Amino acid sequence: MKHRDEVFAQVELALQNNVIREMNELLGQLSTDAELSREDRFVAQQRLRQAVFMRGTEKEALDEQRHKQLTRGGIIK
Repeated sequence: MKHRDEVFAQVELALQNNVIREMNELLGQLSTDAELSREDRFVAQQRLRQAVFMRGTEKEALDEQRHKQLTRGGIIK
């Protein structure tokens, strides 16, 4: 259980840092972690995958919103 707790703490830290590269590296490490059960590995990887997806979705929405603001009425603010 100690290793599991360490891995879950790493996942939490990666989620708090909200850095996609860090999350992707951790996803790769989890893929080859033989000490974790299949279920624990899946749970950790799924949380990271969802965070990466949400970050990408949020970035797209912010980019679109910014583009609309910059091109509204032909005036750049």
